[in-house]
Amino acid sequence: MKHKELRQKVCETNRLLPKLDLAIFTWGNVSEADREAGVFAIKPSGVAYDKLEPNDIVVVSLETGETVAGKLKPSRDTATHLVLYQKFANIGGIVHTHSPWAVSWAQAERALPAYSTSHADYFYGNVPCTRKLTDQELKEAYEKNTGLVIVETFEKNQIDPDAVPAVLVAGHGPFIWGPDSMKAVENARVLEECCKMAYRAEVINPEISGIEQSLLDEHYFHKHGKYAGYGQ
Repeated sequence: MKHKELRQKVCETNRLLPKLDLAIFTWGNVSEADREAGVFAIKPSGVAYDKLEPNDIVVVSLETGETVAGKLKPSRDTATHLVLYQKFANIGGIVHTHSPWAVSWAQAERALPAYSTSHADYFYGNVPCTRKLTDQELKEAYEKNTGLVIVETFEKNQIDPDAVPAVLVAGHGPFIWGPDSMKAVENARVLEECCKMAYRAEVINPEISGIEQSLLDEHYFHKHGKYAGYGQ
């Protein structure tokens, strides 16, 4: 994909965040990688979504994190995106937001339990929450270490990032991914709804337990398995 096409697409997916109630002001960013070209495109820092133009999108090296194209500063979260692209080989798009329901779970430092088939259609099990970063991690390379603590969480808990394409960063908020930026945005919107529904379910029934493994399997693999049969 040429830089022009990549920047156009990433501009469009960033513009979706406020339309889908995932971000206010400049509280979020979307990126997409072109692995063949060795780059990813990401929202510039501090630019309002309604003012965003394709030429504002910054193109960054997947190897070094250095700007390849664009005159503006890339998002502050660029180093986090870079780590995730480098460590999770199959992802092609990443979303970070401060959407209120997902952030609420991150602030509570809780993983999002798999309570429903809505959740199971997108996430094969609980969406994990990371540990807090240490003072040293915050001081030395905050954004990079945010990415590393996400990777640590998945490795420590033996979670497949392709099967659970989201994480809650403790005290911060969600990072969500997918094969491209549009699917990552879709996953982000679903995560927000699942966080809201899970909270309501726990209020209605504090004794709630997670979805049965067999029902989780039925829904997840119906959409994502080898013999997936959802859609046309």
